Amino acid sequence: MSEAEEKPPDKEESPYQTRGFRFVIGTVASALLTGLASEMLNQSLDSGGWVQWIGLGVTVLLGAITVIQYGPAIRRSWQHSGDSAPELHATAEEAEQWMIALGSHAGGMAAAEWYAMNEEWLRELLMAEKPHVDTIDDFARICDALEPWYVRRADPDALLQLSDLLSAAAEVCARRDLAELAAARAATAYRMLGDLDTASTRLGISDNIATHSRTAAALTTRRQVERALLSLARADRSPAGNDRDEAVLNARDRLDDARLKRPGPDLAADVAIAVNLAVVHLYQQDAEGALDQLRPAVARAIAAHDLSGQAHALELMGVAAWMQDNQHEAVGRWEHAGHLYAEIDEREGHARCLQHLGSAEVVAGHLSAGLELLEQSAMLRTSESQILTMYLEVARQPAQLPVVADDRPPTVGRLKRLLRSLRRFVGGAL
Repeated sequence: MSEAEEKPPDKEESPYQTRGFRFVIGTVASALLTGLASEMLNQSLDSGGWVQWIGLGVTVLLGAITVIQYGPAIRRSWQHSGDSAPELHATAEEAEQWMIALGSHAGGMAAAEWYAMNEEWLRELLMAEKPHVDTIDDFARICDALEPWYVRRADPDALLQLSDLLSAAAEVCARRDLAELAAARAATAYRMLGDLDTASTRLGISDNIATHSRTAAALTTRRQVERALLSLARADRSPAGNDRDEAVLNARDRLDDARLKRPGPDLAADVAIAVNLAVVHLYQQDAEGALDQLRPAVARAIAAHDLSGQAHALELMGVAAWMQDNQHEAVGRWEHAGHLYAEIDEREGHARCLQHLGSAEVVAGHLSAGLELLEQSAMLRTSESQILTMYLEVARQPAQLPVVADDRPPTVGRLKRLLRSLRRFVGGAL
């Protein structure tokens, strides 16, 4: 979710631009009046008697008008002459454009390189910035731009710090809408950290301070998706049975509600919701139901030039094909998804696809080929994966390889564990 949506830079003037324009006008007007006063003073000094007194009187009057009308603007310009407002605004513009490009067909790789080089600088800029009502929107836009990068890199600590920075700035500037967003962002970070109770609490805080701004519907949708992901995380921790089934059903209800309440036509939101609904169907061992969600998700992602969403949908289509005993199609889907992930330098997704392919080779008994793919996956990983570790151990110790009499896919238990590595929150969309 980018709260830059509140004031698109190419459609609506930002508060900084408005103030800057008015100051330019005020400076020109002040210079004209001062010049006129100076000229009249010179003329009056060359005269004598009553003409001189009239000239002096007019000069004083014009000077008073200048001070009254343009003094505040001049004082503001002095106050901001040494601040970071211009730099912050320019940085927000640039970061927002790279956020849009991240994961896209046109500039995904370039955007990833830009983030890798500039992420630390952006965070330091935010930490050094003093919250001010005139710059808070640009401050928030930089936070928005960093969020999808931290989600992609699986860095919940950095995401939580980002939330804290925005929350503190929102409090100083009395911006409830940004406080609402910061709480929702913290919920995502805590879920990624595994602290599901705190994540749920932060979502409740976001609900309680919700506003009716132009971004309200988008934030409501985000909270519903986040609650769905929390339910799936709880399902992971529950043994097979009623509790697990109830958590999965709750996730499905939340996602259905998010789809109904999303703010108008939004291809990126549609892709994100469909992908997560597909995960729910896979949890329920409903491969065909998952494919019903994923086919239109791929089409929408292509229409939106969203290579990241397209790759994620294809990856899940591979899982569905594997569940249907169609190993050849599954391998083809994972190879395609892996290629797309590599094209935009989305390493975590690329690593998952290599893991799937390596696991399939191990199950088929091709240990050498499987080990090579799994080791490549481990090199790309930015977070630990228990399922990857398990398959690596099997591939390195052939004696532990389970007997596979008819070359069938892994057991249902293994598939459920496999699914745990597939979920990710699609933050730039909501």
